[in-house]
Amino acid sequence: MGAMFRSEQMDLVQLLIQPEAAYPSLAELGELGVAQFRDLNADVNVFQRKYTSEIRRCEEMERKIIYIRKELSKDEIPMPDLSENVPRTPNSREIIDLEAALEKTENEIIELSENSNALLQNIMELTELKSVLEKTQGFFTEKSAAQNLEGTGGDPYNENKPLGFVAGVIPRERIIGFERMLWRVSRGNVFLRQAPIDKPLTDPRSGDEVYKIVFVAFFQGEQLKSRVKKVCSGYHASLYPCPNDYSERSEMLQGVRTRIEDLNMVINQTKDQRQRVLLSVAKEVPKWEIIAKKIKAIYHTLNMFNVDVSKKCLFGEAWVPTANLQDVKNALIKGSSAVGSTVPSFLNVISTTENPPTFNRTNKFTQGFQNLIESYGIASYRECNPGLYTIITFPFLFAIMFGDLGHGVILFLLGLWMVVYETSLSKNKDEIWQLFFGGRYIILLMGCFSMYTGFVYNDIFSKTMNIFGSSWTIHYNTSTVMTNKELQLDPREFYSETIYWYGLDPTWMLASNKIIFLNSFKMKLSIIFGVVHMIFGVCMSVVNHIHFRKPINILLEFLPQLLFLILLFLYMCFMMFFKWVQYTAVTEEDPLKPGCAPSVLIMFINMMLFKEQEPLPGCKEFMFDGQDTIQMVFIFISLLCIPWLLLAKPFYIMATRKKHADGNHVAASKHGGHDDEPMSEIFIHQAIHTIEYILSTISHTASYLRLWALSLAHAQLSEVLYTMVFHIGLKSDSYTGAIMIWVVFWPWAVLTIGILVGMEGLSAFLHTLRLHWVEFMSKFYEGLGYPFQPFSFKAMLEAEAEEK
Repeated sequence: MGAMFRSEQMDLVQLLIQPEAAYPSLAELGELGVAQFRDLNADVNVFQRKYTSEIRRCEEMERKIIYIRKELSKDEIPMPDLSENVPRTPNSREIIDLEAALEKTENEIIELSENSNALLQNIMELTELKSVLEKTQGFFTEKSAAQNLEGTGGDPYNENKPLGFVAGVIPRERIIGFERMLWRVSRGNVFLRQAPIDKPLTDPRSGDEVYKIVFVAFFQGEQLKSRVKKVCSGYHASLYPCPNDYSERSEMLQGVRTRIEDLNMVINQTKDQRQRVLLSVAKEVPKWEIIAKKIKAIYHTLNMFNVDVSKKCLFGEAWVPTANLQDVKNALIKGSSAVGSTVPSFLNVISTTENPPTFNRTNKFTQGFQNLIESYGIASYRECNPGLYTIITFPFLFAIMFGDLGHGVILFLLGLWMVVYETSLSKNKDEIWQLFFGGRYIILLMGCFSMYTGFVYNDIFSKTMNIFGSSWTIHYNTSTVMTNKELQLDPREFYSETIYWYGLDPTWMLASNKIIFLNSFKMKLSIIFGVVHMIFGVCMSVVNHIHFRKPINILLEFLPQLLFLILLFLYMCFMMFFKWVQYTAVTEEDPLKPGCAPSVLIMFINMMLFKEQEPLPGCKEFMFDGQDTIQMVFIFISLLCIPWLLLAKPFYIMATRKKHADGNHVAASKHGGHDDEPMSEIFIHQAIHTIEYILSTISHTASYLRLWALSLAHAQLSEVLYTMVFHIGLKSDSYTGAIMIWVVFWPWAVLTIGILVGMEGLSAFLHTLRLHWVEFMSKFYEGLGYPFQPFSFKAMLEAEAEEK
């Protein structure tokens, strides 16, 4: 039960493990996830630690797994999801088998990939050669080219020498620069012909599609031939043999086509073989990946252990929840028995003055609420945990600002959808989605509480529900209600003095002065709930004082804080209730006479300023006899609380130090560990604490008025949206009205969900968060701890999945 209200008790333990049992023992502890190890080799270089070579082996396995995964992704082969069936950590002998399997798989895939690339390179070259042979047919059949080739004329320099040529393929984007360069190096004496290849070619190295162009460059002389080949080399053009004779080209083209067909057959066989290999390992890769990460994590943790001089055992230190000490002992026993070790491993609890980590055990329901608290700060060790109370107070304060039955139903259905389908929805790893999904139970409860407050406010999409009738007699005069556009509800005339048994009377929705009533009603409720919430926060500090064995702080801090809050602000709330009970809207003596109920706000201000106010004729200044005396006493005691809070604790510390001047500091720990601070600093700190509390009590009380402001704004915005949008469809009495309702419903629904539920809901959420962090938790919560981060395979895999 204690773990529900504060973090779990932790013990610092020392583990003595035999080297041969170290791996299986850590594997068991990793599955449990209950031990946070301390690094005993913080001053040792990471490369000089004992298990560095094993970590490198794990990194090599991870490299191979990443390569195999990339090849699977390249071929679009699916891999199974093992999130629900995580494999256990293998023993040390199975690691060798895993390394061998990875080595074999990688080599096989590399060999197949290299063979495939070589075949693809060959077929691309043959395809380019085929294109050269096909496209150059037209070049050689032209009359001028034929004459040049035969040496019968057509020579631009009138030399009786045949023209030479080179044929090849070049990427399309390089052809312009290639042509210009040929012109320059030959001074215009190269005759270039080109033709594009219709279909793109696939680059075997990158897999990209490349568009290429077939070219033939005609020239004369060996010197130009050398220059042309250099230009081709510089522009990465591929040159291919091309016979002069037509029959030779035809024969060569036929041979190339035959070779391409043979290569396609071989490539298909290679692809089938690659596919079979990848399919056979696809189901193993996720398991290999998890196992490699677990093994690596084990050796990283073992590097935090120290080795004794004789090297007969490893010893390490870890924080372990007291409730899980036996689980850790059982894990050590299993680790030793797994390798048949004759020497058992030991666990010793050691004493320390170091602050342990904070560990609040949660489930999927409480985790979201605990995250809200820890976003403010991790609780100090064994400090009272406000997460438990936040389960109720957070959605309730939210619902006060978001009180609408219709909007609450939308929010509830959203939360219910995420809860019912949480298994499938949790697979979406989008960061924004995970943020909302983690708070699904918060959204569910916020919707439930908003439905309740909406029912109390009698508000559903800005309209009311007439379920229980009305306590206003005007309600039964239908003609007056329907024809009076400026209906004012006056309790002296129309109120039947029958208390409406639940929530708000629906007739208020028809009144033009409803905003005046709702203002007063919701403002008073905000102050009442705020003061109760703050008193609860102050009372929570008692739990901390008692647990940390500082009972004197109850007298020195808690009592003056509580008295100041009760005698001033809780008294103001009491006057509200007293006014509601004592005064009625109609007096029995004269029904038309204005009531004598004084303003609570004016009375509270006069109380604080010691000011008197002239009452109305025939009325009393105070609500009951002796109220002025009681108020004077409350003010006097409240003023005494200020020096009490300011001076009592420093003087107590001073007296304690004098009493224990002989050096005994045992009692010093009972008043917060101030024995090392000079008295001047203690007085300064206490003065700051006192000023902060006194001023914040006033400002925090006013801060709860945001409950009233946002509730009023939400209701009015909902009414404006209904009047300006949906009401358009209700103005027509003919059949066109039904069509208009259908038309205007969709923009009204989109605006309702987007603005009133989305934006207003987010605003109310943030204001509720602020009320808990500042107004509530500041009364007792320090939040100076650090989280418990155990060696856990589950947490490690979840964290890596979120990063992906």
